[in-house]
Amino acid sequence: MVFKVTVHVSWKTTRTLWLVMLVSLCVSITVCRASSPQEEDSAMENIVTEKKAEESHRQDSVDLLIFILLLTLTILTIWLFKHRRFRFLHETGLAMIYGLIVGVILRYAIHLPRDVSNVSKSCYVNASPPTLLINVSGKFYEYTLKGEISANEVKDVQDNEMLRKVTFDPEVFFNILLPPIIFHAGYSLKRRHFFRNMGSILAFAFLGTVISCFFIGLLMYGCVTLMKQVGQLHGDFFFTDCLFFGAIVSATDPVTVLAIFNELHVDADLYALLFGESVLNDAVAVVLSSSIVAYQPQGDNSHTFEAMALLKSFGMFLGVFSGSFALGVATGVFTALISFHFYLLRDFQLLETALFFLMSWSTFLLAEACGFTGVVSVLFCGITQAHYTYNNLSAESQDRTKQLFELLNFLAENFIFSYMGLTLFTFQNHVFNPMFIVGAFLAVFLGRAANIYPLSLLLNLGRRYKIRSNFQHMMMFAGLRGAMTFALSIRDTATYARRMMFSTTLLVVFFTVWICGGGTMQMLSCQRIRVGVDSDQDNSRRSTKQESAWLFRIWYNFDHNYLKPILTHSGPPLTATLPPCCGPLARFLTSPQAYENEGQLKDDDSDLILTDGDINLTYGDITVSTDASGSHTSSGLGYTGAATSDDLDRELVYGDHELVMRGTRLVLPMDDSEPPKRSPNCN
Repeated sequence: MVFKVTVHVSWKTTRTLWLVMLVSLCVSITVCRASSPQEEDSAMENIVTEKKAEESHRQDSVDLLIFILLLTLTILTIWLFKHRRFRFLHETGLAMIYGLIVGVILRYAIHLPRDVSNVSKSCYVNASPPTLLINVSGKFYEYTLKGEISANEVKDVQDNEMLRKVTFDPEVFFNILLPPIIFHAGYSLKRRHFFRNMGSILAFAFLGTVISCFFIGLLMYGCVTLMKQVGQLHGDFFFTDCLFFGAIVSATDPVTVLAIFNELHVDADLYALLFGESVLNDAVAVVLSSSIVAYQPQGDNSHTFEAMALLKSFGMFLGVFSGSFALGVATGVFTALISFHFYLLRDFQLLETALFFLMSWSTFLLAEACGFTGVVSVLFCGITQAHYTYNNLSAESQDRTKQLFELLNFLAENFIFSYMGLTLFTFQNHVFNPMFIVGAFLAVFLGRAANIYPLSLLLNLGRRYKIRSNFQHMMMFAGLRGAMTFALSIRDTATYARRMMFSTTLLVVFFTVWICGGGTMQMLSCQRIRVGVDSDQDNSRRSTKQESAWLFRIWYNFDHNYLKPILTHSGPPLTATLPPCCGPLARFLTSPQAYENEGQLKDDDSDLILTDGDINLTYGDITVSTDASGSHTSSGLGYTGAATSDDLDRELVYGDHELVMRGTRLVLPMDDSEPPKRSPNCN
């Protein structure tokens, strides 16, 4: 009886469950049938969206492949030129030519139509918002501003998709491509030649850039005024625009000339003057252009002259430059402290190199985020890293960092120059005005002359070794424009004046790289400038002691005795340089490796291979001589605690014959290491 009741209850429960499932299924089918048209539409929209995303991804891959093929073709052609010893065209000029060819093909041979069947042209707004939200049947879509299209190009918008795809955001140049170029310039700076000509380099970089900027600005303002009179100007072009143009074209980039100089071993002083000026004046041009843009007089007319606004712009120039300089040095010092205190990081060279790379790159972004100029910060960060952090790295990391930034510099620079050639045909809003172009070329060369010749005349009044006239002509001829000028001009092309400046700047860069860069060999021969000069023998005939400025000598003594021992494992220990009362602090701050006389060799601003023979270990006034057998002798009166002028001479004049071994300096005897005795009548 119990069994029958149990079965009956189970059957009722099962039947109830089946009825519930059947009703639920019917309801679901009804709902699905009622909503099937909407879901079908949604599914179709998803399919279309996925296809568009896939097509966009494929197109982006093609665009990047174009630039990689350009760089590959450039590298192969460079190898051919170097193999055949062709010096009439540098790789940057070659990259521009290939970029031009690809630009012509993309412009006139390839048409990628856009889907413009549903384009609405009846929506009028008073401004151009960067982001637009559109309500379409209850669904909101986000659209991003790509740029302005002129009225005569609206009908041809369907043929511009390919050209738009190969046009990069200008911030890509500033945040990704420029930092490795600028950092490499500071990291590879040869301090020996730079400090020997430091006064002249600073004069050309700071004062010369300002002179060139205002000289070009005034000439271009006269040209623009003339264009207004003859009816050749079709938009607003103010004096501040002329000054801005003068600032961006004052940034020199003689990469072609310097490459030939390095290959031919041209006079070291001429190389140092050109390289030092190009490194620093890029930074000055960036800050100067920002200060000109920030010029805002009170009142409705923002282009009138006002003394207070001018002073504010000048104060901004000083503030931004000094702040960027301090931030770059501080980041370099901070990296040196990390590598100094985390000494065991040397055992993991990959982590050490990665940390160095990230700290160096973050300097640029940190400066931009703080409202400073990243170009200035990353430049002086590179110089500081080369002076301090480099000495704390392991030998493998030293080679890695050098090669890494050299590779990034090469790829970024050639990418920018190839993109220049491409942009001549792919940029949609070029404004070419013959009168403005001719005036710009005259102003650029006259501005360069107003920079070089008067300053050289003034500098020669105080220089021991004069800047000869043939050097001045070569510096005038070598004022090429390059990556920085292009990056500054493409950053803002919103107005008629900026578009005209950008188009003209491209032509100026093309002309200077191809004509001036290609004529470097002929110019060297014409000016009878020496080539094949051994910089070491040339240095041995000069006394850095008499050349060095007193300010630099004070700085060197302070740096050698206090900063180097605190930030690096090289230099004398603080126990020998600080007063006896500071003994506990000196022992606390001094690295244990500074007391060791054996360990890993440090390459201090040189690329030297150790050979057999005698080695002198110079430690202050103590000299320890060792030979191949391992025996050693020492002489001297003991360490005096101060860096002498001979230390400065050894570091700057014989910097290429020295190695640092954890606080001990190894001076290698060379055949030409001893300078000849100077006669009393020699100047």
